[in-house]
Amino acid sequence: MTTGTDRSRWIALYVLCVGMLMIVLDGTVVNVALPSIQGDLGFSQSSLAWVVNAYLIAFGGLLLLSGRLGDLISRRGVFLAGLAVFSAASFLCGVAQTQEMLIAARFVQGVGGAMASAVILGMIVTMFPEPREQAKAIGVFGFVASAGASIGLLVGGVLTQSINWHWIFFVNIPIGIATAVLAVRLIENDRGAGIGRGADFLGAGLITAALMLSVYTIVVPAADTGWGSGRTLAFGAVSLVLLVAFVLRERVAREPLIPLRIFRSRNVSGANAIQALFVAGMFGMFFMGALYLQRVLGYDALETGLAFLPSTLVMGTLSLRYAERLVMRFGARTTLLPGLGLAAAGLLLFTQAPVGGDYTTHVLPVMVLLGAGAGISFPALMTLSMSGATPSDAGLASGLVNTTLQVGGALGLAVLATLSSTRSDDLRAAGDSAVAALNGGYHLAYVIGAALLLGAIAIAAIVLQPERKAAEAAQAGTPGPVRARPACETA
Repeated sequence: MTTGTDRSRWIALYVLCVGMLMIVLDGTVVNVALPSIQGDLGFSQSSLAWVVNAYLIAFGGLLLLSGRLGDLISRRGVFLAGLAVFSAASFLCGVAQTQEMLIAARFVQGVGGAMASAVILGMIVTMFPEPREQAKAIGVFGFVASAGASIGLLVGGVLTQSINWHWIFFVNIPIGIATAVLAVRLIENDRGAGIGRGADFLGAGLITAALMLSVYTIVVPAADTGWGSGRTLAFGAVSLVLLVAFVLRERVAREPLIPLRIFRSRNVSGANAIQALFVAGMFGMFFMGALYLQRVLGYDALETGLAFLPSTLVMGTLSLRYAERLVMRFGARTTLLPGLGLAAAGLLLFTQAPVGGDYTTHVLPVMVLLGAGAGISFPALMTLSMSGATPSDAGLASGLVNTTLQVGGALGLAVLATLSSTRSDDLRAAGDSAVAALNGGYHLAYVIGAALLLGAIAIAAIVLQPERKAAEAAQAGTPGPVRARPACETA
């Protein structure tokens, strides 16, 4: 997929990234508005998480199928259809007057988001085949993917504080329409291999059901009756059976949703595992951090959004100006390790935030460390994750990247929120004040998030290969990246 001039290619990249930003920030834009939504629609504390989870479940569950449909039909066509569904669902979210309507509309919004975002990275890699240009383009995309969460907090705070929570959804409609119009003009229409080759709808149904049931198990029975209860174990067992059935299905499907050959690449497998762990820790931090600022320090919605602004600025500076240079100079693997270390340090530092915390002392350093870690890590991870993509599988690889991001975020949020709530209840029963108990629960979430990032560092050190070595392994026919050309051949 190419455009007429070099300038139009870069404009097309920015259009795609605006669409991606609109979709990604919707995963967190509601966070600062949750108290207002809860008050207006009467959500309980446990059911409130489904305003976020309904979006993430549909998003993560359908990304792989959407990416594959882009390969088979048309990536631009799937992108435009996704924008239409997303914009229409945003309108329904904005006019929702009941809990059920809002959650259902959020689920449909996640469907549209999956369709639109699953093919974006595949289009970018195809539009920018030259390594240095591709690294720069992926750096721009990496900033959008990593900073979208913190930008969502700021946008949500501004709209909730200045108007009301309904407008965090209404604002998507003109952006979605403008993005679609520009995409039609700037991105050439492409044709895939043809739907006649088949799409693995059974596989998509199995993985979506497994994901939805996994998150439900964590959020509902585990939170209500405990992790070792019969109900929790039963639901967990069923979700595991569905996951195993999905893997077995992929082994025999004529056109599998995930061709298992793609995991022969150590870099692709390792990078996707790292992404899942990374966003599990980071997404939990954004959710818990926003609650800490609001419920412990007493910030309003706008102040909460502004508190996350330094993180966004640091991410943007590193992703847009320095990530491409670092990846080209040192290689994606070497660049990734210190980024993960900075993010882990930020989460550990957040465990020291007290009930009467000061923003400059206890919050700002955390935002800087997390912003630096994400700004360095995400572009490197995107490069490694797409390193095994052949042109015909670019949509699939793009969908896989986004799936690990969103599944990691959904499951990470569910686990961290549940464990945090349980810890707060235990502290409250032990005699701590309500605010101190809340803060203690958040501290546990930060510790678990840091542990996840340390696990990601271990995978990066043990599994990932320097790009040159991986390319040599691929050429020799060993389990290195199976791909057309890497984004970086250095290191």
